[in-house]
Amino acid sequence: MTSEIGEFLRAKRERVAPEERGLPAGGRRRVPGLRREEVALLAGISPDYYVRLEQGRARAASDQVLDAIARVLSLDDVERDHLRVLARPDAVAPAPRALSTPAARHGVRALLEAMPQVPAFVLGPAMDVLATNLLGEALIALPDGPRNMARHVFLDPTSPSYYPEWAKVARETAAHLRRMAGLLPDAPEIAALIGELTIGSDDFVREWARQEVVVKTHGRKLVDHPEVGRLSLDYETLTLPDEPGLMLVTYTAADERTSDALRTLGSWAASRSSGDRAVRPPVADGHDRAPSAER
Repeated sequence: MTSEIGEFLRAKRERVAPEERGLPAGGRRRVPGLRREEVALLAGISPDYYVRLEQGRARAASDQVLDAIARVLSLDDVERDHLRVLARPDAVAPAPRALSTPAARHGVRALLEAMPQVPAFVLGPAMDVLATNLLGEALIALPDGPRNMARHVFLDPTSPSYYPEWAKVARETAAHLRRMAGLLPDAPEIAALIGELTIGSDDFVREWARQEVVVKTHGRKLVDHPEVGRLSLDYETLTLPDEPGLMLVTYTAADERTSDALRTLGSWAASRSSGDRAVRPPVADGHDRAPSAER
C-alpha cells in the first residue's frame, strides 16, 4: 500500500523536469518528472534510503536529508514543513486531547461576540464551524445542522454560486485539509471527512490528488451572498493558543460597497435575532449581484 509520504513525494517529483536539474531529458520515462534515483543522486543520499523514505519505512530522517530533498523538489516553506510532518509523524503527533474538539471554549465565544461589526467564526481541525458571531453567521449562511466548510464547498450544489472563484476556493480547501490531516494524523473526524468527500465529490478527488498543502493565514475572497450580493472580503486566520487545529477566522470589507453591504447584513441579522420577524432582508437585485462564475 502506498504511504502518504510516498504519494506526496511522487507528486512533487512529477512536477520537476529533469532538464531543470541538469539531467538529460531523453530515454524512456514511464512517468513525468524525476525518477527516485535521480532525486537521491541530487540530494546526496543513497537510492535505497530514498526508496525506504517514500515507502514510509525511514522514520528518523534528519532535517539535513529532508531539506536536501526539499531543495531538489523546489518545495516551498509550507510543503517543506509538511514533508517533515509526514517523515516524522511520531515527533509531531499531538496529545490525544487535541484530536477532537467539540466546541470552542467560552472565552473564545465571548471574543466573537465582542466584535459585532466583524464577521468571525471558529473552525475545528476538520473545518467544522464550532462558533460564530451574529454577523459571521449571517455571512456564511450555512444550512442548519452540523456545518462544515469543506462539505459546503464540495457537496453543496449551491457552493459554486456562493463562491464566484469556486475553483480557487476548492483547491485551497483541499490543500488546507491535507495539511491538517498531516498535523493530526490520528484525528477520526478528519479521516471520516476525507472519506466522505472522496465518495461524494469527483471535484474533491481531483483536487486531493494534487498533493498540495497550504497555510491559509490571510487573503482575499469573493462571495456572492444570497441577500446582499457580491462581496469582496479580506480574511485573517489566527491559530488559537493551546488549541491545536482550531482557527479564528475574521473578514473585513475590501471595498466601500462591501462595507455598506456588511452593515446592512448586520442590521438584518440583528433584527432577526431580536425576534422582529417583520424585518426581512430582500434578495439583492441584479444591479448589486454580479453573475456567478462557472466552475
